[in-house]
Amino acid sequence: MSGRSGREARREERPYEDGRAGAAERRRRLIQLGSAAGFLGLLAVAVVVVVSGSQSSGGDPGKISGAQTVNTLLAGIPQKGLVLGEPSAKVTLLEFGDLQCPFCKGFSEDVLPQLIEGQVRHGEAKLDFNNYTIIGAQSTPAGAAAVAAGEQERGWNFVELFYRNQGAENSGYVTDAFLTAIAKGAGVPKIAKWNAERKSKRVLSEVAATTAEAEELGFTGTPSYAVGGRGTAGIETLGTPDSAEDLETAISGAG
Repeated sequence: MSGRSGREARREERPYEDGRAGAAERRRRLIQLGSAAGFLGLLAVAVVVVVSGSQSSGGDPGKISGAQTVNTLLAGIPQKGLVLGEPSAKVTLLEFGDLQCPFCKGFSEDVLPQLIEGQVRHGEAKLDFNNYTIIGAQSTPAGAAAVAAGEQERGWNFVELFYRNQGAENSGYVTDAFLTAIAKGAGVPKIAKWNAERKSKRVLSEVAATTAEAEELGFTGTPSYAVGGRGTAGIETLGTPDSAEDLETAISGAG
């Protein structure tokens, strides 16, 4: 969600402070982290990220790739702000990510497509991307650019295309030229408007607010997930799941 009204709407949906105690057992049922299997799953994701990262340095505004793949993946799915999916979906899966995070890139390419093509496209759940800027100073302008793209209903295209062209952390690649190339590749229709909004105090404040929200939820790394729906006591934190199947199970349990 984008803007103050979006944050207030989420707060109305999730009295998580009041429901934490009663939700503890349900959280354990939804996602069980810390087991040997969980460790192996996370290790597998890490290996994928390292391998993919070694294959391409990324971060080159003159060599943006993956736009067709991203646009095909997201085609026909409603977007509003940084929320992807039918507004009437009963379950919201919140992602807290940093666009510079290589693990987020791995999830974007290897985990989320299964959810997007399945439960999101079928109207069972919607995905809500929230900036959690913990990598470094360049994470903030990257996140703000995504929020501004979301205001033109191309936020998820921007996020997904950014990940597919991600450079090395804090290497200086998040320039105006790179962000503009991503915005154009993502199909943002009004580049001048996007360019002004991404630098505005309002949008930068939104990035800071979602980062603070992630910390309030107790997250310490990216990507981290939470879920809310009729079957949850407000918003329930999931941490970093092992697989797409874990997220699908969490969505089913929350519905």
